[in-house]
Amino acid sequence: MASVAAEQPYIPRRARSETVRMVLVYAVLVLIAALFFIPFFYTVITSFKTLPDSVNFSLIPHPWTTQAWHEVWTQYSFETYIKNSLFLAVVVTAFNMFLGGLGGYAFARLRFPGRGVLFLIVLGTLMIPDQLRLIPVFVMLTNWHLIASFKGYILINLVTATNLFFMRQYFLTIPKDFEEAAKLDGAGHFKTFWRVMLPLALPAIAALTILQFQGTWNDFFWPLILFGQGTPHLYTVQLGLAEFKLTYQTNWPDLMAGSVIAVLPILAIFVFFQRYFIGGQISAGVKG
Repeated sequence: MASVAAEQPYIPRRARSETVRMVLVYAVLVLIAALFFIPFFYTVITSFKTLPDSVNFSLIPHPWTTQAWHEVWTQYSFETYIKNSLFLAVVVTAFNMFLGGLGGYAFARLRFPGRGVLFLIVLGTLMIPDQLRLIPVFVMLTNWHLIASFKGYILINLVTATNLFFMRQYFLTIPKDFEEAAKLDGAGHFKTFWRVMLPLALPAIAALTILQFQGTWNDFFWPLILFGQGTPHLYTVQLGLAEFKLTYQTNWPDLMAGSVIAVLPILAIFVFFQRYFIGGQISAGVKG
């Protein structure tokens, strides 16, 4: 027995404490993940239930049915809502990626009078909530006849200060050698940005694509202000869900099916860009 005990490897106390700490950390992370996942899982399960069964707290539908999904897609204009949301999200995201990248490159690399002051003004707009600028924006769009129009929504969301700041931070991490090589080849500022710097910023672009697409897809405030005045053909998914909830407050299967449909595009975008998203988030905070 003594020889067997002597052959057992010695584990330092510090290594054991590190192992215990890692186990506790992962246990907490699993609990947090479950806390966020369980409501979504119950939403998916409820969407496959019948209306009488939806009031029962059970994880297994009795019986399984896709009736709610069929009704949401065919009877409540969700197809139109998704098309509207998809159009706005794609267009607004594309404008933000181009203009945000262009502005971020200018603030990071170009030297022009008032650059520092202008950048501080751009950052200062982050402290102004949408509710505070609601009246002037609404008055301007009314004078320009852009209320109840996709053009008005796109115009006020062409580029955000957050995207400008994010792209500036990322461009600061890129060595200047690439720009100098482009200048030696005779490239101007825009060509250097488009051919050299923008391809190098693909991780940041991917991260912002996810964040901007998600923000536009989930936006409720401005679509309600611009499209909520008797224009159901312009409703986005969020407006459609809100109207559905107000009209059919206890039709839980249909409401849950609509909620899952609203989440699926965001989930698909994140899964597709997650590798670049993580890399872009890390790199953008390296240099200030």
